[in-house]
Amino acid sequence: MAVTVPTITTADELLHMPDDGMRHELVRGKLLTMTPPGAEHGRVAVTVGGLLFIHARKTGSGVTVGETGFVLARDPDTVRAPDAAFISKERAETIGRTPKYWPEAPALAVEVISPDDTYREVRDKAFEWLAAGSAIVLVVDPPKRTATVYSAEDNTPHVHSEWDTLDLSDAVPGFSVAVAELFA
Repeated sequence: MAVTVPTITTADELLHMPDDGMRHELVRGKLLTMTPPGAEHGRVAVTVGGLLFIHARKTGSGVTVGETGFVLARDPDTVRAPDAAFISKERAETIGRTPKYWPEAPALAVEVISPDDTYREVRDKAFEWLAAGSAIVLVVDPPKRTATVYSAEDNTPHVHSEWDTLDLSDAVPGFSVAVAELFA
């Protein structure tokens, strides 16, 4: 049976696309469909998001979101959805609540590697977040139990083992976390 796939080229079209049960992102005006992530991916994503949420609530430094669309570019549009993200209090107050996609990159974007992700795809996505304005991109690799930090201040990715502590305060004021906690 033939299935008609809508032509989606803008963030607004993506936002109003009928729910087909799949995850979608828009990359330079082209619809990208992804399979739902596995259980380990979801567990780690919730753990990281939870740690960020607790810190943001305790300090009042901003808000955390998960699987939220962020507009990274226009004409052609790019809308990406990290596994977790942090938006500073200042930006959250300036932009306010919106039912649409967040109109800019978050201060921190977190990507949890899925088994079918390639190193190049993840690296390219991290640099895309940075180019759009994120201060830090954290790439978490559950099988290797590592976390790689990409920073707008330094073009060199830094890989951290589970015995290391991450200082992410350039994106999330006062936030540091042991890599092992991401996998707890």
